[in-house]
Amino acid sequence: MVVTQQDNILNDGFTIVNDIYTRAEVNIIIAAIEAVDQSNPAFRKTDDLFAIRQFLKELPQAVPLIFNPKLRELIRELFGEGYFVTKSIYFDKPELSNWFVAWHQDLTIVVDKRTDTPGYGPWTVKQNQFGVQPPLNILQNNFTIRIHLDDTNGDNGALKVVPGSHQKGVYRPETINWALETETTCNVNAGGVMVMRPLLLHASNRTTNNKKRKVVHIEFSRAELDGGLNWAEWLSV
Repeated sequence: MVVTQQDNILNDGFTIVNDIYTRAEVNIIIAAIEAVDQSNPAFRKTDDLFAIRQFLKELPQAVPLIFNPKLRELIRELFGEGYFVTKSIYFDKPELSNWFVAWHQDLTIVVDKRTDTPGYGPWTVKQNQFGVQPPLNILQNNFTIRIHLDDTNGDNGALKVVPGSHQKGVYRPETINWALETETTCNVNAGGVMVMRPLLLHASNRTTNNKKRKVVHIEFSRAELDGGLNWAEWLSV
């Protein structure tokens, strides 16, 4: 099973593992999120989206709930030791949400400050956070885990991916040759996770089935950054 998952990540850029959390564990995580003060500036709430940036920093009580023995073991088996959290976001895409995400790669990391460093750029600033595209080798070795708190399919915004696109470096969406590439929808059960490489091309559609899609998105690295740059969010797991 682990070998198959490793092969999936190597060749396709992603794998799906269900039953990492029981229904009871999922409900406890949701309850912890619902219990917090949503007026916090790190929280973003609109009719279309509820999001919490730096989720694990803002809700430290969620850390032991998220990193249960099954998730810790999965990380160790798939990637080995030495990885740490560099970014965590909670997304709640409500039932009537009509927004979609176009095809893209996750090319940006979030750092503590802006420093002109060779190999790092371009820069962005979003909600007082500094984002920068790092050297390609850092992105190639990072990984993301998306923890699903609802059953998710193409009708409520499951990710669509282009398998193998993570092997092509920076792959601009406008250059996708759909005569050669295929699109796969990543259905994940509540309590399951999707593990993916950041260079995997991915997108998501609008919700059409009036069902929520709650996801905890966590990015991992074991890279030290150059030029005095530090990760804006860092958590040892």
